Amino acid sequence: MANSKQKQNRPSSQSKPSQSAALNKAKYSKQQSAIKKGQKKLYQSDRKTHKSTAGKTVPSQRGRRSYANKKSETPIRISFLGGLNEVGKNMTLYECGSDMILVDCGLEFPDPEMLGVDIVIPDFSYAVANADKIKGIFITHGHEDHIGGLAYLLNEINIPVYSTRLTIGLIEGKLKEHGLLDKAKLNVVNPGGKVSVGCFEVEFIHVNHSIPDAVALAIKSPAGVVIQTGDFKIDTTPIDGGVIDMARLAQLGNEGVLCLLSDSTNAGKPGFTQSERTVGGTFETLFAKAKGKRLIVATFASNIHRVQQIINAAETYGRKVALSGRSLENVVSIAAQLGYLNVPEGVLVGIDSIHRYPSEEMVVVTTGSQGEPMSALYRMAFSEHRKVEIGPDDYVIISAQPIPGNEKMVGRVVDELLKQGAEVVYERMYDVHVSGHACQEELKIMMGLTKPKYFIPVHGEQKHLRKHASLAVSMGIEPGNIIIADNGKSVSLTNSKIAFAQDVPSGMVFVDGSGVGDVGSVVMRDRTKLAEDGIVIIALSVERETCTVISGPEVITRGFVYVRESEQLIDETRRLCENVLGDCMYEGVSDYAAIKGRLREAVLKQIYSKTKRSPMILPIIMEV
Repeated sequence: MANSKQKQNRPSSQSKPSQSAALNKAKYSKQQSAIKKGQKKLYQSDRKTHKSTAGKTVPSQRGRRSYANKKSETPIRISFLGGLNEVGKNMTLYECGSDMILVDCGLEFPDPEMLGVDIVIPDFSYAVANADKIKGIFITHGHEDHIGGLAYLLNEINIPVYSTRLTIGLIEGKLKEHGLLDKAKLNVVNPGGKVSVGCFEVEFIHVNHSIPDAVALAIKSPAGVVIQTGDFKIDTTPIDGGVIDMARLAQLGNEGVLCLLSDSTNAGKPGFTQSERTVGGTFETLFAKAKGKRLIVATFASNIHRVQQIINAAETYGRKVALSGRSLENVVSIAAQLGYLNVPEGVLVGIDSIHRYPSEEMVVVTTGSQGEPMSALYRMAFSEHRKVEIGPDDYVIISAQPIPGNEKMVGRVVDELLKQGAEVVYERMYDVHVSGHACQEELKIMMGLTKPKYFIPVHGEQKHLRKHASLAVSMGIEPGNIIIADNGKSVSLTNSKIAFAQDVPSGMVFVDGSGVGDVGSVVMRDRTKLAEDGIVIIALSVERETCTVISGPEVITRGFVYVRESEQLIDETRRLCENVLGDCMYEGVSDYAAIKGRLREAVLKQIYSKTKRSPMILPIIMEV
């Protein structure tokens, strides 16, 4: 104890005090004795100073280990369960010691080849297997690609959820639909707030995005500080008045950031993303231009800032606003209740009452800006909407940019609207849409503020991730300190090293109706086969005792050929089946599986030689 006090009372200096040979010898002997006894003690070096992560020289503190030493000993492991090499189903797992936390749990919408699938969510089997270690899940904002899979996760493991007020409000709506709201552990955290769970401390930092209450997360652990930006941009004139908290990001950068995980969506676009207020000015112009016509504006349901500007313009021009689309109605209702949307009294009317007002006094805000089948705008365009009929008196504004892959669907909707006689404003005809994601200069500013030692680009396809990595190199981050990961990959970080760790389970889980995960790759392959080439069914009845054919074989096709025009092919196939069955009886083959295999092989070979198609062949043998 006395020795410890002597060390603490030494003056902080750059020079070492002189020591006698006898004192050195005694100190050495004491250390050797402690080691032989197996005692685990920490011996401080005689250096009076050490350098902090910000590069400043500060006095060392005797009697406890430095933060830098702590960071070098305890790694933090980051596992990507979704959101890389894709746009959607974002989900990241952090592990430090025996503690884990999750960040986001989103969905993505199915590709056209995912026939019958409603949504796609991450494979969170690794999180479920480690449920006892997970201390909570932190949500960056309320978009579907960040909260859409949460209900399915909470149905498996009931862990605490932490997010901002609006995001929690949107989550509550989803959990209510799934019957999980009563048992959910939902916690509201304001921007600037901190949550300590296990060995982690998570700080919420306000950022700008296309939805209010978006945050970046500063995740502090013994290994160091990791910042995950979530979706962000730098908007100096935001609709809600809250500019991104660059001061706090810079402060963290000065204190030392171990790693930055940053939004890569617009990494290929130079310059800065325009302010959301740009769209407001455009709306003013277009509303004036649409004098005498009904306005129909399509936008993302969650873009509350966009909806607010539509309402503002409608009030200016004396118009009423009606909402079409269940998701839009839910989001607007929650946002208005929580005070994130200002709706003047009397402006909002029900979609059922739009015919009570003249066309020039109405604005219909609708979903379907991506041309999704069954969306409200799609049904309007194809004359399937029960409340809105498109005509020459309509002025349609599609206030969104097509997501890559959706261009053709949006084009179809635009064409149908034009056929109905409506005037349509879409894509870049006017500034009717701005992105919610940072462009290159903003991404550079984020790196410059945080000054990370390591960098991992996230949220984007491979081209986005690689472009973002090249931006990091241009900002002075060493190429060896940058990792481009993929779903299922884990990255281990210490103060001295970044490297890939053991992979974790990941992938896509298909949600089809009420079924979750019961539609796998085999089912999808069968659906694709049926969609591409159809099915040929070979049905026959067999006497159980003698195994003789008493009825059939009948050849039935669906989605393969038009039977009335292919009777010859059907007859040839039936005769072929009779020959195969005769051979089986002659050879004494009575195993139904073997008989089905022979029928399938023979029929497929003949049909392909005749048609160059490979339909699904389904033999059915019924015992009588």
